[in-house]
Amino acid sequence: MNYVRNFAPWIVFAVIPSTHWQWGALAALAATVLIAAQDHRAGRGVDLLAYSTAVFFLALTPVAFAVPDSGFHRYVGAASFAWLALTAWGSIAVGNPFTLVIARRSTPREIWGLPLFRRVNVVIAGVWAASFTVTAVALYLIKANDLAGGVAIAAQAAGFVLPAMFTARYPALVQARYAR
Repeated sequence: MNYVRNFAPWIVFAVIPSTHWQWGALAALAATVLIAAQDHRAGRGVDLLAYSTAVFFLALTPVAFAVPDSGFHRYVGAASFAWLALTAWGSIAVGNPFTLVIARRSTPREIWGLPLFRRVNVVIAGVWAASFTVTAVALYLIKANDLAGGVAIAAQAAGFVLPAMFTARYPALVQARYAR
């Protein structure tokens, strides 16, 4: 469930009706600040995903309030998933998958330095990155072709649920394979 917490600002933004996207952006920014403050107080530090989320919503919120009827509003869902994709792919490219910090919260410290732990996190981060990329493209195409809103909601949900399901199962599969 660590992933739900880390993606809470994005989920908050997604569930607020798009007609009020400026309030969704503000609520997501508030959620980002709250989670970062909790992590800081708990001595966990702030992770890459939190920084990336803060940058996105710090940029989006004033734009959304200044120009709520802008054309960007139509594609903000696609843009948010594209931003998440860039964050995930970037974290892999620099050798620090964004999933490491999240995984360390529920993994014994003695496992953190193992090459397998890092490899599992590269795979998991790659699945999230691919999901975000596909979802960003799908949302762009959905909006560009004026498809029903329910299709966009389903795409957004799948963009989070599918990689979360993979993340919940993959480490156990790897452990079982190496236990044999």
